[in-house]
Amino acid sequence: MKLDDIKKLHQKKYRQSLGHFLVEGEHLVLELEKAATRNPHWQKARLFVTSSYEHWPSPWPKTIISDRQMAQLADTKTPQGILAVAPLPTDKAGTSTAGGKAVYLHEVQDPGNLGTILRTLAWFGGMRCLLSPGSVDPYNPKVVRASMGAIFHVPLETDVNLDTLPSRYPRIACLDIGGEPITSPGFQSHDCYLFGNEARGVPEEALTSLGAGRFTIPGAAAVESLNLASAVNMVVYELNRTLP
Repeated sequence: MKLDDIKKLHQKKYRQSLGHFLVEGEHLVLELEKAATRNPHWQKARLFVTSSYEHWPSPWPKTIISDRQMAQLADTKTPQGILAVAPLPTDKAGTSTAGGKAVYLHEVQDPGNLGTILRTLAWFGGMRCLLSPGSVDPYNPKVVRASMGAIFHVPLETDVNLDTLPSRYPRIACLDIGGEPITSPGFQSHDCYLFGNEARGVPEEALTSLGAGRFTIPGAAAVESLNLASAVNMVVYELNRTLP
């Protein structure tokens, strides 16, 4: 891939047309290398470094570029001098290992929220992340950085329509202020946990048609709502806390 093409990977339409995305910085490159030992897909990456990283022991083809060129390619204001160009998954699943349960995010918009959620799912393991159409692109450089490399370790699917969930997950749960506490015995028995857009949530008619079980995170109600990533974190922690 030419350097001029790599510059275009900051934009979703070019990530899709060129089939690659940027992985920038030492920590993220290390996480990508770690993922490549378990998933052959990530072994197809290519590394670009400045002279300060010319001795980096890369498992991929390595190209040495100038500091000026790195500044043009990188998404950050002060690039470290190392970035990889990784291939987008060729199917909807970002990893080869399927989880038994899933978190479904409906039209999530904030890159930081999605990155934090992916970190939580990677920490606990065993769950897929499903994104609806209209969600932020998970291969956006801001999401990749916010995930701290978790994006390489979580089974991830994009453009999953709400109405396809029942055919895959018989028991769907969502958060609702009037629902049962997530500490209720039946909470962990569901297959898919549905979370809505940061501002609008999930349309009520969709929840009704899905027959979603409704649960709540008990609190003092001093504020109107929880941050999306915080809510997912608490739910996933509760699911793992109650595992036998």
